[in-house]
Amino acid sequence: MNIFDILGPVMVGPSSSHTAGATRIGFITRKLLGCKPVKATIGLCGSFAATGKGHGTDRAIIAGLLGMQPDDMRIPESFEIAKQEGLQFDISNIQVKEAHPNTAVIKAIGEDGRSLEVQASSLGGGRILLNKIDGIVVNCTGSCPTLIIRNEDSPGQVAEVTSMLYQKHVNIATLQLYRDKRGGDAVMVIETDQPVYKATICNLEQLEGIKKVTYIGEEEQ
Repeated sequence: MNIFDILGPVMVGPSSSHTAGATRIGFITRKLLGCKPVKATIGLCGSFAATGKGHGTDRAIIAGLLGMQPDDMRIPESFEIAKQEGLQFDISNIQVKEAHPNTAVIKAIGEDGRSLEVQASSLGGGRILLNKIDGIVVNCTGSCPTLIIRNEDSPGQVAEVTSMLYQKHVNIATLQLYRDKRGGDAVMVIETDQPVYKATICNLEQLEGIKKVTYIGEEEQ
């Protein structure tokens, strides 16, 4: 049993799932976007939609998009801070088939024009699960260093990526593979035991057939 199962995370309340988890969903979305978001469309599903406003879920997600962590005392003022920082947002209730009760779908646009859609769920105790990124299933928590690699579904792609990580002394904890169709777009979700060097990420991006590399975790120089 983890200590957070007993005490819960250090956070601004009132709820570890509806507030702390929601903040983390927004924060991870900002990190995946790779820059400051300037526009966000947020859909709340299930319990997030039914009781989220009372628990501050809406303000928590905006706080995360602004770069705040669950223990940031500014979370209740996130709407006002978003206005000051030029983040436009729209929040509505939606339905997502077979989704976890505490689910949010965030469509974000960054200041550099980059766009991203994230579907994520809050599991309780401040923990989250990233369900989809840009419509592709990923199912990872982001609680340890994680590489999300979009690539062509072609022979040798997995071997090249894992070989490079081996050469850089990065141990793979888990590896998940997804694809939309044979020969189409594919995704590798790789959780590692060590942070990944920036140079390694750049090398992965240069491999033939690799379309995009997203990293969640503290970057080593």
